[in-house]
Amino acid sequence: MSEHANHSEKQQLEGLTSRYLRATIIFIIASFLVVFLLGVSISVGVTDIQLQTVWEAVFAFDSSLTNHQVIWELRLPRALGAALVGAFLAVSGAVMQGLTRNPLASPSIMGVTHGAAFALIVAIVFFPTISNSGMTISAFIGAGLGVILVFAVGSFSKGGLTPVKLALAGVAVGGMLSSLSSAISLHFQVAKQMSFWYAGGLAATDWVSVKILLIAGAVGLTLAFIISRAVTILSLGEDVSKGLGQNTLVAKSLGIIVVFVLTGAAVSVAGTVGFIGLVIPHVTRFFVGTDYRLIIPVSAVFGSLLLVISDIGARLVNAPYETPVGAITACIGVPFFLYLARGEGRGI
Repeated sequence: MSEHANHSEKQQLEGLTSRYLRATIIFIIASFLVVFLLGVSISVGVTDIQLQTVWEAVFAFDSSLTNHQVIWELRLPRALGAALVGAFLAVSGAVMQGLTRNPLASPSIMGVTHGAAFALIVAIVFFPTISNSGMTISAFIGAGLGVILVFAVGSFSKGGLTPVKLALAGVAVGGMLSSLSSAISLHFQVAKQMSFWYAGGLAATDWVSVKILLIAGAVGLTLAFIISRAVTILSLGEDVSKGLGQNTLVAKSLGIIVVFVLTGAAVSVAGTVGFIGLVIPHVTRFFVGTDYRLIIPVSAVFGSLLLVISDIGARLVNAPYETPVGAITACIGVPFFLYLARGEGRGI
């Protein structure tokens, strides 16, 4: 028996080592692709700029050159914003699917998007001269309001906050906030302004936005890595998690904070960019398995990769006009969502 146990333990260790090695290789390759595509993203636009000029502007900036100013003030923050927003949405989606054990879960069921939209409309109506950074902060506050409402509504029922109750509360609160947002935007005639935000885009991303994203990422991604093992156990079921002595309330609360911070920051900067939080975690699990210690970092780099590619496509599909980046991600995400909805991709 002892020899059989030793052999089984050895196989498990070898399997774990293999998965970690594969995940590390995938992470490194995807990271290099992200860096390369960031350069491509900076170089394309109304006026194409050579990659060599991009390199010089980033590492040897010359304020007297117009191309360097365009790169540093406009295109570089946009490219970095795309990478960060994509990473945040993907990690948020992975955490949500792990916490709720629902392969169709995404950050939007937390009320984050609708809360941000509601706060943004209020800010535009009552503070019409508000700056881009002010709009970003307003949307972030609204995202927090949405999460608090969902958490409060879901916790009122008997038995506490379960994954199903969380999803139902998210739908209810999201519907309420969406209705209020529509009513306010129509009454005060700001629907056209909001349509650009609802479509999703990164054209308005500046260095203030990037700083907000970096601060949010430092908090949200760090917490996500800390709770990654707990999310792995929770994804196996609440009974299993409690049986292993895990404090599920603490794990869920920290997971909700992660989703709020990351998705709130992403939505406040880029608007409603959909499907990244749904698609990327599934793709990641296909490559690295179900261990969230691997899923979270690989999802982050895959999310960056997808949104940077989508942002490049948004500028090239109908050049010189810009296509909403949300439309590009939807073209990728809708077929995948339908595939999952048919029940062919249930495993998480």
